[in-house]
Amino acid sequence: MLDFLKGRKRAANADNRRNKAPRGKAAVTFAARLTVDDVSRIYDRTVALDRVSLDVAPGEILCLLGPSGCGKTTLLRIAAGVERPSSGRVLLDGQEVAGPERFVPPEKRGVGLMFQDFALFPHLTLLDNIAYGLRSLTRSEAKVEAHAALERVGLARYAGDYPHILSGGEQQRVALARAIAPRPSVLLMDEPFSGLDARLRESMREETLAILHETRATSIVVTHDAEEAMRMGDRVALMHKGRVVQTGKALDLYRAPKDILTARTFSDLNEVPARIEKGEAVTPLGRFRANGLADGAQAIVCVRQRGVRLLKAGEGTPGRVLDARFLGDVALVELAVQGLDAPLFAKVRESDVPPQGTEIGVAADSGAVLVFPADNGAAPASQ
Repeated sequence: MLDFLKGRKRAANADNRRNKAPRGKAAVTFAARLTVDDVSRIYDRTVALDRVSLDVAPGEILCLLGPSGCGKTTLLRIAAGVERPSSGRVLLDGQEVAGPERFVPPEKRGVGLMFQDFALFPHLTLLDNIAYGLRSLTRSEAKVEAHAALERVGLARYAGDYPHILSGGEQQRVALARAIAPRPSVLLMDEPFSGLDARLRESMREETLAILHETRATSIVVTHDAEEAMRMGDRVALMHKGRVVQTGKALDLYRAPKDILTARTFSDLNEVPARIEKGEAVTPLGRFRANGLADGAQAIVCVRQRGVRLLKAGEGTPGRVLDARFLGDVALVELAVQGLDAPLFAKVRESDVPPQGTEIGVAADSGAVLVFPADNGAAPASQ
């Protein structure tokens, strides 16, 4: 057992040394504009993409966000040339590379694709893995470029080693080095951090973002993690059931979601039924502006969990603390609120949680409230 623990310690120390290894600079590329024009993809009777249109500016980082099966990876594969669209077009700098009359193979598009599972060749050294895609160069030129890419991700000293000796984070770095080595004008990344643990995922996101900014390649990053999309993307495109639901800067999607689906993606919500009276949604928590909804209409008032305020008994709407779950710096407090059939949830500082059973008052910050028509979006998400 002692030998095993010593071995684990040596491996951890080696990983730390590699993480602190000096980095080079990524080679600058000539970014291209990527345009997806009314693209659909149909498998038998299943519609994977339904008339998707996107325009990604040169050097921009766009995050494709959405749940599994929404069409993100299919769109990425079509942009890369791995799949053909059933209809619509893909253009690079205004030149059609996929469409009804033309299809340019992936190796001639100048597009790099980084797979979710990294797809490294186990029988090739790290240097040869990266040089493998540099077919247009001589062998010696390819090795120089491959070594430079490895140097950028801090693994140049391990150029002669094989992938199986690397940790997950190191394999991710090699895959990124292989993707940037050909200096693609467009770089496509399919959930590149999904296989990493939480702490490593955060550091690799920052490292990858720095490299993307250095290369200046137009980039699309596929993710199902809203926080990751907000941190990495210049813009975010939210997808659902093969369609792009909303596109824009993360802050805009957070502040002004067009429907409940988008609001749920970027916030933990309480969803309270309401009726519109004199331009306001009336709820047990108070009245909230409901621009554009007719009087008498049914609505759903979405209150962000961080926007629920706990007050002294006698203030706001009467409530009682049912339970609290410790989440680190904050706690998730479950509340029974007068006039509401379902519990309300609030995220507050752990030190501010009242004891279970405490009678309190409850209110909602108006800036943390969104009002939608009752028929907007799917059924309420479960808590």
